[in-house]
Amino acid sequence: MKAMIFAAGRGERMRPLTDSCPKPLLKIRGRPLIVWHILNLVRAGITDLVINHAHLGQMIEDALGDGTQFGARIAYSSEGTALETAGGIAKARHLLGDAPFLALAADIYCPHFDFRQVKDTLEDNDVWGNPHPVDKRDAAWLYLVKNPVHNLQGDFALNNFSIANDGDPRYTFSGIGVYRPQMFDGVTPGESARLAPILREYAARGQVGGEVYRGDWTDVGTAERLAQLNAPLTQGIR
Repeated sequence: MKAMIFAAGRGERMRPLTDSCPKPLLKIRGRPLIVWHILNLVRAGITDLVINHAHLGQMIEDALGDGTQFGARIAYSSEGTALETAGGIAKARHLLGDAPFLALAADIYCPHFDFRQVKDTLEDNDVWGNPHPVDKRDAAWLYLVKNPVHNLQGDFALNNFSIANDGDPRYTFSGIGVYRPQMFDGVTPGESARLAPILREYAARGQVGGEVYRGDWTDVGTAERLAQLNAPLTQGIR
C-alpha cells in the first residue's frame, strides 16, 4: 500500500511561524510533524510515500530527501499553488497507482496511531468491479475521533461502522483515510477541489465506512496547540 501525506497547506493560522517554515516541518518534541508520520508509516511497513507541497515546498524536499534516511521511498507532487485535498490527490494519481491508498494530513499529531490496521481495509470486496457488492463501504474508510473543542458539532455520524452525513453519534474526521483512486475520476488533474463534498456524496450512497480512533490525536492548526504539545511534561501535556 502507498500513502499520501498532504503537506501543501499555507498554514495561515500558524503565522508568523509558517512565513519562513512550512507547517509540516514545525517541530513537536524536537521532531517535525511530518517526520512523526513517516516513521510511524515505515514502522508499519508502508514505505512508498507521496508528499504534495506548495508553500515553501522545496524546504520539505530538502529536509526529507528521497526518504532513504527514514527507510522510505518518497515521491513529490509539486503544486505551486495548493489545490486542496481532492485536487492534490488528482494531481498525484500517476504516483499513487490503481490500488487503494492511505492518505493523511501532515498537520495532525497522532504519535501512537498503528498504521498496520489500514493495510487490508478495502481489500475484501471490489465495489468497482462487482455490480452487486457485498459491502458498499469499500469506496473509502475513514478514521474518526472524539469531537475536539474547536469542532464540537463533528463532521460525520457513525453507526455500525457506516458513515453518514446526518445522525448521531457524531465524530470528527481525523484526517486519516483509505480511498480507492476511482473516487477522484471526476477531478481534473491540476484543478482545485475539496475532499469533503466527495466524501459526503459517497456517504449519502452508503459507500463510506469508518471507525473511531481513541488514541492521542491533535489537529495542530494553531500556534497555541503547537505550544501546548511542546509544553513541559510536568504540565501534564503528553
